[in-house]
Amino acid sequence: MDLHLTGKRVLITGASKGIGLAAAWSFAREGCDLCLTARSAELLADNANAIGTTTGVAVDVFPADLRSADDRGRLIDACGDIDVLVNNAGDVPGGSLDRLDDEAWRAGWELKVFGYIDMTRRMYSRMRERGRGVIINDIGAAGERFDAGYIAGSTGNAALMTFTRALGARSLDEGVRVLGVNPGLVATDRSVMMLRAMAASRFGDADRVDDVLARFPGGRCAAPEEIADAMVFLASERSAHTSGVILTIDGGFCAAGGQ
Repeated sequence: MDLHLTGKRVLITGASKGIGLAAAWSFAREGCDLCLTARSAELLADNANAIGTTTGVAVDVFPADLRSADDRGRLIDACGDIDVLVNNAGDVPGGSLDRLDDEAWRAGWELKVFGYIDMTRRMYSRMRERGRGVIINDIGAAGERFDAGYIAGSTGNAALMTFTRALGARSLDEGVRVLGVNPGLVATDRSVMMLRAMAASRFGDADRVDDVLARFPGGRCAAPEEIADAMVFLASERSAHTSGVILTIDGGFCAAGGQ
């Protein structure tokens, strides 16, 4: 299936590893040129070299801390005209209300919640002027299945879901599509750490990750590539009438009530 993405320019945040890196590979394999950003200049350079050498697309890298509004502004200016923005950078801390102080809430939200909103605001105005563009927000299923043990993440994700739907409901009239994806448990370094902590808490053995996964659909995490490939399709002309919606990719966990 030709997705008509060849030559499109894609900006991906949090692109040094995990879903962001998988998205970079998926878009590159469709012939997209890339702008990649994350905090680690070394990882970005290694990724850019591997992707560019393998796929032949142009890959620009911009090390930045997207908690900083100044860095976000410099990034947007440096990347220039972008056809697809993938907001992916985020590390909202886990913990219950009594365990998270004001600093932890603000640090997590500054990168993901306010970071996504600000990146969208800045890029949307440019896309609107050109009359075309796609913005995809990688949010997370905790915004659907609320978790008091991940209260900052659940609350922030729910806010980003509303933001995505509200903006995307009218954006197509201006030629811009705004969408979201809600991954459930994904096989990333962060998820492995979380699963090991859950295994240690529940079974007294951090190595019993498979026993924790047994309660999830299919007994496994999603692969990052499964999330990335969905993003690529949503960004493509094959999905040109899709806006203001959020695709949940969790094997049915939320639909089953998390049981």
